[in-house]
Amino acid sequence: MFAGDHGVAAKGVSAYPAEVTAQMMTAFADGVAAVNVLAAAAGASVRVVDMAVDADTGEAVSRHKVRRGSGAVDVEDALTADETVEAVAAGRAVADEETDGGADLLVIGGMGVGSTTPAAVIASAIIGIEPVAVVGRGPGLDDARWMRKVTVIRDALRRARRVMPDPLALLRTVGGADFAAMAGFLTQAAARRTPVILDGLVTGAAALIAEEFAPGARQWWVAGHLADEPAHGLVLEQLELTALLDLDMRLGQGTGALAALPLVQAAARLLADMARLDQSGVTGEA
Repeated sequence: MFAGDHGVAAKGVSAYPAEVTAQMMTAFADGVAAVNVLAAAAGASVRVVDMAVDADTGEAVSRHKVRRGSGAVDVEDALTADETVEAVAAGRAVADEETDGGADLLVIGGMGVGSTTPAAVIASAIIGIEPVAVVGRGPGLDDARWMRKVTVIRDALRRARRVMPDPLALLRTVGGADFAAMAGFLTQAAARRTPVILDGLVTGAAALIAEEFAPGARQWWVAGHLADEPAHGLVLEQLELTALLDLDMRLGQGTGALAALPLVQAAARLLADMARLDQSGVTGEA
């Protein structure tokens, strides 16, 4: 799980204050968050990577951190050019570390208050759709905050269109350190021929960028679920992926992908262990 704060959170685009990101980092470390519970149930480990959380989170998770909070993308760039390159490289390094450590299946999630706003901007820019078509309610967004979110996305999209179709410039302008790291992670996982289960809109937006970096990388990804965000269905359509689950989940943090993990594990076991009819002596003959 890649974590980062976003300057747009100060614009009132989320039902929660920016401080919740750092608070959730503590919950992850204590093993009491939803992602910890679901991972334990599926037999998976959890690794949190702080890319841009606006707090001190400890050396264990902040080794790849590039800054404290990405810029407010409606009025300024999320990152500098050097920070963007560094964050992409960090994501690739994490994919290498996990694969070299023996992981044969990766699950990607994101954590950051306000992160669905840059995700919607990226989706709008790459797919070519207007803000009102991609803006969802997120967890608990009321009408006033929804309208503010639409306005922020509209202004950020104007900035994004100036740098299209350069995916690195798009990450720098309207993404963030967490998005850049996720894009690097996804491209490197594909290069290492290691499948990844995607979560919701945030990881889907990063996947759009990753597919721009490395066309065909999507063949190594599985869409864990269809999130309760209008942009997510459009993202999956663009990636030509079909969600395994549709449970109206909106929490993020990799929880939707983890909910689909037992299904993926069961499918793999069926392919590996179940005998064909001719191998098991079933012929269909009287």
